Amino acid sequence: MSGVVALVRAKYPELSAAEVIHRIEATADDRGAPGRDDRYGWGIVNPLRALTEDVPPLSASPTATSSSGSAARGHGLRRNTVLVVGGLIGIVLIAAAGVTVAIAVRRA
Repeated sequence: MSGVVALVRAKYPELSAAEVIHRIEATADDRGAPGRDDRYGWGIVNPLRALTEDVPPLSASPTATSSSGSAARGHGLRRNTVLVVGGLIGIVLIAAAGVTVAIAVRRA
């Protein structure tokens, strides 16, 4: 998952963390019951679709604007996903900085 996040952020650097998550969720291959379900969540991540498909803006997402029923629960789940993926992005950036420092030290 963190690899897909890195790819999406590299291709679309202007996207916020929430928009990156939205793009990944919107392009996932749906499995099980239509929409989000307990077994597959939003579906199986599809990196190619996440990088190539046109995705409606986050503000146009039904779960981003709705405040009733399962849509509200979905919005809470998306917020948690943003927190998790945001943490993963932070870990990737820290690891990249560590590798950069290690390379610089070896060359010195």
